[in-house]
Amino acid sequence: MKGGSRSLSHRGLSLPGHVRRQLRQVGILARAEVALEHQYLAQRYVIRGVESGGAVREMGHYVTFAGEDGEPLAYLHPIDAIGVNGVHAVVVAPVLVRVEMLRTGRTYELLITGFRIGEAENGRRPPLESQVLFRGVHGYLELELWGKDKERAGSVVPAFYSRGGERLEVPAKFQAVTQAITKSVNCCPCSHSHYLIAAPAVPSPRVMPEGHA
Repeated sequence: MKGGSRSLSHRGLSLPGHVRRQLRQVGILARAEVALEHQYLAQRYVIRGVESGGAVREMGHYVTFAGEDGEPLAYLHPIDAIGVNGVHAVVVAPVLVRVEMLRTGRTYELLITGFRIGEAENGRRPPLESQVLFRGVHGYLELELWGKDKERAGSVVPAFYSRGGERLEVPAKFQAVTQAITKSVNCCPCSHSHYLIAAPAVPSPRVMPEGHA
């Protein structure tokens, strides 16, 4: 693991107990955990995550995933959940970037974490390595993306600053996913994936008419 603590990089944002309770009370479920899974047919390991979360007017919490360079990934399958602001889609890949955001009013917390599979030793299960790629604390966005400024959703991100008041820029390759998750934590209520995409349809085999080779 490089950068950040194991708790922060592996488990996601450290939310106070009263915030977790309030999220449960308003029915927002965002799953930040990732897992190392084995594909027996392909004989390889992959990383599994679940895009999830949503918002109410007062707050929002969302987790999505991207490729190493911030590109959208195809989900393994969508999840038809009962209700809203819960799980949306499953993704598996050899490398994942998890993007997690919490909104309380107009204040935002952002954590971007990279995950990759480490080297296996002596036939053992490989480690899951993680690295904090960006951490934004107490970011601010003037707009109300669920209200009168809704048309701006998907094109803006909160402003983040260092403790000394200097502007912190989200890495350029993660701008698109940060714009998407900013929209996600203002999606009231949320019932769909905001960044993972559907896999291209696999064409069915052509059936030749009788008498044709």
